[in-house]
Amino acid sequence: MFAKKLLQKATKLHNLHHHHQNLRGSLTQEDLDFQIAVHYGIPSTASVLAFDPIQRLLAIGTLDGRIKVIGGDNIEGLLISPKQLPFKYLEFLSNKGFLISISNDNDIQVWNLEDRSVASSLQWSSNITSFSLIHGSFFMYVGDEHGLMSVLKYEEDAELLMLPYHISAKSLTEAAGSSFPDHWTVVGVLHQPCSSGNRVLIAYESGLIILWDVFEAQVVVVRGDNVLELKNGVVDSPNHSQPEHNLEEKEITALCWASSNGSILAVGYIDGDIMFWKTSTTTSSKTRKSGASNNNVVRVQLSSAERKLPVIVLHWSANSKSQNDSDGQLFVYGGDEIGSDEVLTVLSLEWSPGMETLRCVARAELTLTGSFADMSLLPNPINNLGTDLLVLTNPGHLQFFSHESLTALTSEHDKRITLNSIECPVLIPTLDPILTAANLTSLVATENTSKFLLEIATNMKVNSTSKFMGGSGNWPVSGGIVQQLSSPEGYVIQRIYITGYMDGSVKIWDATSSVLSMLCVIREMKDVEVKVKGSTAPVSELNFCSLTSGLAVGNQLGFIRVYNLNSSSKDTTLHIITAIKQEVHKQAENGGPKCSACFHLLDSPVQALQYMDHGAKLAVAHECGRVAVLDVKLFSVLFLSDSLPNPRSPVISMMWKSFLHNDGYVKSPKDLGSKDLNKNKTVESLMFIFTKDAKLYLFGCDDYRMINSKPMQLKKETTAISMHVIEGSTSMVESVDQKESKQLTKDVLSRNEPHSPVDQKESKQLDSLVLLCLKDALRLYRLKSVIQGNEQTLCKVKLAKPCCWSTTFKKDEKTCGLVLLYQSGELEIRSLPDLEVMKVTSLMSILRWSFKPNMERTMSCTETGQISMINGSEVAFISLLNGGDDFRVLESLPSLHDKVLAAAIEAVISSSQKQRKKQGTPGAIVNILKGFKGGKAKNGINFPADFLSSFSNLDKIFSKNPFPDPVESITDDQEDVELDIDDIEIDEEPVSMPMPTTSSHSKQNEETGKKSDRERLFDGDNSDATPRLRTREEIIATYRKAGDASSVASQARNKLLERQEKLERISRRAQDLNNEAEDFASLANELVKAMERRKWWQI
Repeated sequence: MFAKKLLQKATKLHNLHHHHQNLRGSLTQEDLDFQIAVHYGIPSTASVLAFDPIQRLLAIGTLDGRIKVIGGDNIEGLLISPKQLPFKYLEFLSNKGFLISISNDNDIQVWNLEDRSVASSLQWSSNITSFSLIHGSFFMYVGDEHGLMSVLKYEEDAELLMLPYHISAKSLTEAAGSSFPDHWTVVGVLHQPCSSGNRVLIAYESGLIILWDVFEAQVVVVRGDNVLELKNGVVDSPNHSQPEHNLEEKEITALCWASSNGSILAVGYIDGDIMFWKTSTTTSSKTRKSGASNNNVVRVQLSSAERKLPVIVLHWSANSKSQNDSDGQLFVYGGDEIGSDEVLTVLSLEWSPGMETLRCVARAELTLTGSFADMSLLPNPINNLGTDLLVLTNPGHLQFFSHESLTALTSEHDKRITLNSIECPVLIPTLDPILTAANLTSLVATENTSKFLLEIATNMKVNSTSKFMGGSGNWPVSGGIVQQLSSPEGYVIQRIYITGYMDGSVKIWDATSSVLSMLCVIREMKDVEVKVKGSTAPVSELNFCSLTSGLAVGNQLGFIRVYNLNSSSKDTTLHIITAIKQEVHKQAENGGPKCSACFHLLDSPVQALQYMDHGAKLAVAHECGRVAVLDVKLFSVLFLSDSLPNPRSPVISMMWKSFLHNDGYVKSPKDLGSKDLNKNKTVESLMFIFTKDAKLYLFGCDDYRMINSKPMQLKKETTAISMHVIEGSTSMVESVDQKESKQLTKDVLSRNEPHSPVDQKESKQLDSLVLLCLKDALRLYRLKSVIQGNEQTLCKVKLAKPCCWSTTFKKDEKTCGLVLLYQSGELEIRSLPDLEVMKVTSLMSILRWSFKPNMERTMSCTETGQISMINGSEVAFISLLNGGDDFRVLESLPSLHDKVLAAAIEAVISSSQKQRKKQGTPGAIVNILKGFKGGKAKNGINFPADFLSSFSNLDKIFSKNPFPDPVESITDDQEDVELDIDDIEIDEEPVSMPMPTTSSHSKQNEETGKKSDRERLFDGDNSDATPRLRTREEIIATYRKAGDASSVASQARNKLLERQEKLERISRRAQDLNNEAEDFASLANELVKAMERRKWWQI
């Protein structure tokens, strides 16, 4: 007996192994290539903002190495860095098509927006603590923890270059005559506005601030290193004055320019104070005569508390209506009392005509919806009349404050008010309202359905996000170009994305390309709400039939709404069908989809929906285990099953398929001739129902009876995930939902080969299969065996990790692959039908997503392998197959850089530079560019002065170090000097160093040359010739280097010895040249005498 059972088991295993060897999948590893085809929404890890004022693009860096780029017309893109690290700096090379990012490990990356890839990168050796750009150029300033400021330049289509120009803290403080700071970390490096790139401000952590002229290679202004009497321009400050304040103990935490011409610098400190430093080189005569230095700084305090928060962020925006370049609004995060509410403070500031006093005319507190992350000012594109404000809060939420609302603050004199933000437009909302169901669907009968959907979209006018949702005015982020691959007249929608929400609403998008556009919005049904409570419950399931343009929506309370998207239908009748009665109502006409019927049979959530019989019937599966079949043409209930044996186990999968039945064999019409198709051949429809306890029920769709007396049940208890029916080569009829019956008949009749009955050879051909995906295993069955009640598996695979979602996809119209999502976030691709692993990846490696519970409920997949998924506020489409996908064509992706606009602006700038000497900045720039971009009439731009500057002189300046190493200088001086006769200059002016010959610099040199030594003797910051008493320290700082007298004398002796050696070498060389000259003269005299002795005929 034991031997008999062992033999039976061995035979069974042999047959199973033999069958598995005969299974061959057509999918290969080369067929798979995961790509992000569509991405919408802001990641929850967003941390830093950047804005291109010319191209109108917004970039958002995250803590996990991603960069979200947002434009107009629903354009959004996602850049993913190879390193999963936060970004601490993010800046656009404005109008150049490049984006600069710096990660926490100090890796500087240049992103090409056109290619959406890293064009160049440079790993910095030290910790970068400050970064800025010279706007309008390819130059960048980098400051590090060691007090070194360096210059980088990106050569287009080349590399990111580190130029020889760098300034150390020691060299700069020596040149400024200041003491070397205890904390030399560079916390700020800012290009001074209106300086054509010639000046840069460097701020150190210790509080020292130095304005450096790169053209003259000299210090212009030194601030922050003295004990001062501070003037209080105080907001909510104590009344008592503080006559002295030691700035050496104040650590700088934030800074920005507080004037459009760079004459005022706003600096925030760790103790919550804000200082306004004057950086201009001219002050009033009264100040110069008194010699007081307190007029160079004004202090502002946001709170009178002793302990205040550090000033974290400072930004300044000019008041476009004021004639004073320093009037404007200061945006401050921090500086308030510890423990106070988290707000962003806006101060409206006005300076007196002589820049002596500062007045805060209004103060506003901007309420934040979450913890502050970053903020960015968006210059207004309409003639530069104002600046909008964008605030990023956690987790990944944008708050917009318009220029109009910010400008209104100036009218609220001496008031403290609270200002609320405007909600930013979101194309696919997922959190407000909460998205509960989603379906990405490929359309089959595309022409008519596409026509109906486009007509609905035209009537509802919901195609663009250029207008604010719930607000007024234009969304200022309008960059990018949508690629048009076909003419609007011949455009056909090929894919749609449908979402259902917690409030019962439904939205439909055109997902044909990577730029989605909204087609229609279906609101809650007020007419139904009056008669039947609960019709606005959360949507739980969606299904669309492209043959009839029908949409079915099921919700958590068991309601099923059926919509007709056929715009040609004029029927406004609404049928309400319940378990006991049927009512008919009239609904108002509107441009949106019409609800033709609402069914409510059971108070159980709808788990699955599927259209049947060319869209005439709708199968509904409820969570309680009961199944209904509805006639959506006659608005009646055809079938409602009794409860399944285990009503606590909900239905998780439901599928309807049609087969050709012939003498007990299930055949495909592809294997039948036209004659056989007409010989007593009937199409049999089956409905498969798979419950969570892994029980499979089969119902006949003619009489809606179970095929077998009991369901197919696994021996081991497990949790079911999904069920799939895989088409075979000899048995499967394509579902009528997938192809129109006319096309199916045409394919059958087009075959001319004679039909032969099923023989032994055909019986060995692959049968259609049923795949059961379980939490811990995969089981593959023959369809014939399932119908006959035979539970023998064709193939079994045990999964190493818990699975939570699965789907199949096709290649060349044949089901070839299986996608498994595990609870660990891993994605696994297996070939069908052999279930071999082809590729393993993860949500983290593709999207930088972590798996979250219930994420699988909103996932869907098209037949061709495009997976849609949602994580928080992010929506992503992933394309699986390599090639043959419109999503993957680079030309179909929207362009993140408008090259036409960039070229036009560059041409205007080049032209304006040529005319600048005669006419100044041409006022025609605005008129030239107004309405240029995409035909939008409100996108005219006024350029900042720096955009109209030429930076050609900076290449030469940055090509050498302003403070060369003394060792290198001595080495260069000790080289032998070779002199020629041409090098000897007699009675000529000393040759000065060559300098660029721009008009501004020539004028500056002339003015500098006119200064007398006496003027230079008395503080270069003052143009007044009146002498003043100078301290010993100032004289030492100006006329000699730091050090004692012995060291200075030693240096002088060394210099004298070096010069003596040089003079001796020159003397010896001059003597050699003199001897050579005498020899040459004697030879010349002899030649003259010889020529004189010759006769004329000898010449």
